[in-house]
Amino acid sequence: MTFDCADPHAQAAFWAKVFGSAVEDHSALVDQLVADGRMPADDRIVVNGRSAFRDVAACSDPTGVEPRLYFQRVPEGKVAKNRVHLDIHVDAEEKGAEVERLVGLGAQLVETHSDRGPLTYVMRDPEGNEFCLH
Repeated sequence: MTFDCADPHAQAAFWAKVFGSAVEDHSALVDQLVADGRMPADDRIVVNGRSAFRDVAACSDPTGVEPRLYFQRVPEGKVAKNRVHLDIHVDAEEKGAEVERLVGLGAQLVETHSDRGPLTYVMRDPEGNEFCLH
C-alpha cells in the first residue's frame, strides 16, 4: 500500500509503531547506488545513523502478517478525505488503550460512532490521513 506524503521517513516510523513492524533499512542499496554513480549523492540522506532514500521510505512486518506500507514524498499536501483508508481491528476491551497509544504517537482522534455496528474510532495519522480502529 502506497501513501503520498510530505515526510516519508516520519510516516514510516509512525506506521511501524502502529503495527509493531519495522522501518525497512535500505542503507546498503542506497550506498551502493551512490557509489556506482546510479543515484546522485544529494538523493541520499541519513536517518537514525543510516543512509536512506531522500524521497521514499517503507515499513513492513518481518513475519509477513501485516501489509507493507510504502511512503513517497509528493509536493502537494492532502486536501480532501482519503479515497482509501486503513481499518485496524482491535479487540473491544483494548480499543480505549489503543486510541491513547496512537494519540501518544502523533495520531489524532476525530470521532467515534457505532451506527454501523461495533464502536469505531476514526483517527488521523500525523499527516492527516484517516484510518479507523474497529
